[in-house]
Amino acid sequence: MSEQPKVRTTEGVVQGRRRQGCAVFRGIPYAQPPVGALRFAAPAPPHRWEGTRQAVEFGPVVPLSLPIDVPPQGADWLTLNVGTPDPGAAGLPVLVWIPVGGYLSAASSDPMFDPAALAEAGVVVVTINCRVGAEGFAFLDDVPPNRGFLDQIAALEWVQRNIAAFGGDPGRVTVGGVSAGAGSVAALLTMKSARGLFRRAIAHSVPGLHSTPALARQVTAAFADQLGAAAPTAEALRDIDPWHLAAELTAFNAGLHAHRESWGRLTEAGTALCPVVDGEVLPETPWPALTGARASGTDLLVGHTRDEFRYFSVMSGRYGTFTEEDAHAALDLLAPQPDGARAYRAAFPQAGPEELVETVYSDALFRMPSQKLAEANAAAGGTSYLFELCWVAPALGGVLGACHSLDVPLAFGTLDSPVGAQLIGEKPTPEAVALSRELQEAWVRFVTTGDAGWSAHRPGGRLTRVLDTESKTLPYPEQASRQIWEGHSPAPFDLS
Repeated sequence: MSEQPKVRTTEGVVQGRRRQGCAVFRGIPYAQPPVGALRFAAPAPPHRWEGTRQAVEFGPVVPLSLPIDVPPQGADWLTLNVGTPDPGAAGLPVLVWIPVGGYLSAASSDPMFDPAALAEAGVVVVTINCRVGAEGFAFLDDVPPNRGFLDQIAALEWVQRNIAAFGGDPGRVTVGGVSAGAGSVAALLTMKSARGLFRRAIAHSVPGLHSTPALARQVTAAFADQLGAAAPTAEALRDIDPWHLAAELTAFNAGLHAHRESWGRLTEAGTALCPVVDGEVLPETPWPALTGARASGTDLLVGHTRDEFRYFSVMSGRYGTFTEEDAHAALDLLAPQPDGARAYRAAFPQAGPEELVETVYSDALFRMPSQKLAEANAAAGGTSYLFELCWVAPALGGVLGACHSLDVPLAFGTLDSPVGAQLIGEKPTPEAVALSRELQEAWVRFVTTGDAGWSAHRPGGRLTRVLDTESKTLPYPEQASRQIWEGHSPAPFDLS
């Protein structure tokens, strides 16, 4: 049996293990545990250690503000994992994956993000944990905002210091994510403190979830009031158990619709505590920053699925039940103002309430933010490669359609992971395997060369890779929606 792999980082030696043809290191701290005096603070540099640190188990899961039964495992949340083809190599491309969902969960241990297939293709894969929910995004008066983003930057700084020791090239780092992870990637494109920490970006299903300080302050005050805290401050919340705080946020999110009159569009997002456009950590949203040349473009692989909202409607039990009243409310809150509701009904004259709800939710939450990020990045001098996944998930008789997150197990080659099996089925079809290979090859080519393998998306042609049983490069498929949103960037949620 060969000796288990060891690597010397700037903080100390870590020992991983060989697995599926690659060397895997887990639970490496990139910052100190954010507890005690460091709770709700900016991430602090990790401590050094003597001897060899065993890096064979994932770090503790960050407290999740989702109805998922995950027991508390400790407070050393700010850790990352590295999967490398060969620690003794040099100059390999690096993918840093941010596994954040809804700004409510971040579990780098999810088997969907297993690095084995990508590592086998020659990529060093880093997956990170970072603070989410109240720990990462509550807008508290006495600590920095957007602490989850600050964690991500600390992890990227660790990568710059250490990834060469794992065979990676610090000058060839791609940062990637799906959903709120993609929103994190988009934010990093605009943040001065993130400049120079990565070269390329992958963003699947970019959400337009941001709050103004005025709204964030009111929401956090209401949350603190629900908790019985004396004030919306870190000092007042610091003694509340983190997992209890996460559970309270789950309950708070469930009651958002009661605040529709004052909090408006935020109540449709499902998460009360999202990134705040605070002017410092996050100076502005990415779309105007890029189009206004206040942020530089980069190599960007960005896309969305055709039926983004379907997963949420099916899993919540609402699929097939939406009424004309639901459609009216969705159009009123989410369509671009002032005449977006009328434009949707004119563009989709045969659509019933179900289709209208699904279309406007898919557009407002993911499809238009993704497409507009591709255009904004190109306007800022970058090269954008856009895709839309149209292949229908076989599970549940195909009712899920080409739903949110279906593209992730395809890209990682983790079709047998719990999420992969839930969407694709226990026995992937040859079509699923072929599509997975195609998307994975696009990822590997992109992180290696900056070219996804199809024509770039530019305002004139707006070419898009339509991923299906027979993939094709075509003009952007969602033209009707794009025209409705012409001139409307995703704006931060604000007080009504």
